[in-house]
Amino acid sequence: MSERVMPGRTDGLITLGVADALWVDLTAGSAVPTASGTFTRSPACARVGYVLLGGHVVATVRASGGQWSVAEAEVRRAAAELNAVGMDRQDLVRIGPFRGAPRQECHEETPLRWRRRIMREVQGEDGRPYPLAGIDWHQILVERTRDGAQRTWWLPRAVVRLLDAAEHAEAQWVQAARTRQASATVSGPPSRPRQTATPEGITASPRPYNAELEGQLYSVLSRKPGISRRVAGWACAVCRTAPATVLDHCHEHGYARAPVCQSCNTQERPDHLYSNDIRVANRYTRLFHTDTDNWLRHWHRCPGCRARTTLPLPHLAAWTAHIACRSLRPTHPASRGREPCGVLRVSWTGSQQAPRSCLLTVAVDFCPSGEHRVLAQVPYREAVERFRVWLAETAPAVAAAAGPDRLDGLPTQPRPVIADTSGEGLALF
Repeated sequence: MSERVMPGRTDGLITLGVADALWVDLTAGSAVPTASGTFTRSPACARVGYVLLGGHVVATVRASGGQWSVAEAEVRRAAAELNAVGMDRQDLVRIGPFRGAPRQECHEETPLRWRRRIMREVQGEDGRPYPLAGIDWHQILVERTRDGAQRTWWLPRAVVRLLDAAEHAEAQWVQAARTRQASATVSGPPSRPRQTATPEGITASPRPYNAELEGQLYSVLSRKPGISRRVAGWACAVCRTAPATVLDHCHEHGYARAPVCQSCNTQERPDHLYSNDIRVANRYTRLFHTDTDNWLRHWHRCPGCRARTTLPLPHLAAWTAHIACRSLRPTHPASRGREPCGVLRVSWTGSQQAPRSCLLTVAVDFCPSGEHRVLAQVPYREAVERFRVWLAETAPAVAAAAGPDRLDGLPTQPRPVIADTSGEGLALF
């Protein structure tokens, strides 16, 4: 849209109806589809002081004549930020439904609660279509059915990051507004509000995580009052850009790792996980190739994994299939040469608590020729030794910090967390 004078524009402010049209016009070429009615339809909070546009908070004010308005410059800035976001429609993150979803996903001070709103709408509990943070998520929502019955829903990772950022920004905004209101009550009658929209300084940037929770048990931290709000104050310890939403921890040893964003929290999981059988998704390319150093550092924030120079059993199993057995995976002719056969799957018998009896079996499913073959059977101890050698070559700094002589205060027999694998299997991670 050009910079011409528009109807409904006064002193840099535009009415909500004009802002709706401007938002759609400015973001017409964005990779992330946007929605009309962003300022005027639920759950827009225009009449309580703000509107969410992507991960950006835009303040609303009452202009002359009593109409609710927003600063045109802020709408344009939010549109420019959204237009700069790239989106891979194949890089999907599961958003639900989950059995026993983490409490941190539903912030009490966050009216957006985008996961809950999407689930209510797609499950038919609420017939009203919601444009969330100006994003038309209906266009990019992916539904999958497993075993002919259970339905799951997925969104591109870039959109999940945007909505998580919006939820975090809104929580910060609400908290700051309550603080200002409490201060005004103590100091006396408030002065006349200025007719300006200034979200800067209200939406505080999350602070870097500096191992403040290292070595602490998740079972203790999760019971502390206010832990969810404290976690939300940090930036994700893995990508270090998005605000954290959950406290990631090792279920094998019970230690907290670090606060992470929802995108990174889901990135390490395979597509399907059962009690002792996982399907190794393509996202493991990032975990063990593109962002290897970051992820290895993160997993070794657990004192138990670091002291034993290993990974939790599901991660070690996925590594064994994806890295140690990579040369064994058959290939098939494709339009551009040859491509890997089917989908990797790894299962195990026994437990890491009894390493002598634990055996990993790597197989390939969905072979184009109809075969379902076993590639290798690797004893747990052999998988651990292979991982240690690979770790020393791939991430020498992480390997140098690992080992039983590198840690003080590790219990001789740490109490493992018993994972509930009867549901979605998320507890294993």
